[in-house]
Amino acid sequence: MEKQTIETMINLARKQLVFSYTPYSEFKVGAVLKTKEGKFYTGCNIENAAYTPTNCAERTAFFKAISEGEQEFEAICIVGGKKGILTEYIAPCGVCRQVMMEFCNPEKFQIILAINKERYKIITLKEILPLGFGPANLF
Repeated sequence: MEKQTIETMINLARKQLVFSYTPYSEFKVGAVLKTKEGKFYTGCNIENAAYTPTNCAERTAFFKAISEGEQEFEAICIVGGKKGILTEYIAPCGVCRQVMMEFCNPEKFQIILAINKERYKIITLKEILPLGFGPANLF
């Protein structure tokens, strides 16, 4: 992926931190999902007092894209930290990884974990979920 695209994704993900609704944990997460055709869908985490209905930034981005007819994805960028202060890489939770398995090629889908434009790393879905269960397992 081109450096300019990565930087754009990091900027978009960071902007989502403002919209994050985290009155309980104060742990803000922003994400941006890139389709194979180059469109971006953003997301932030949205907490709930009952905790279980809380939705992660990654799933918010996926569900926005899917609800608009998208089903082919190339990459996602994730940023996050306590009170929106980015100090470490934030990896997707297990539920988000499973959603990615439903719609993404685990060997090609890229996950960008970023702190800023200078500090980021790119891993594949297969690296972060080596024995993932997806649609191919059902055929």
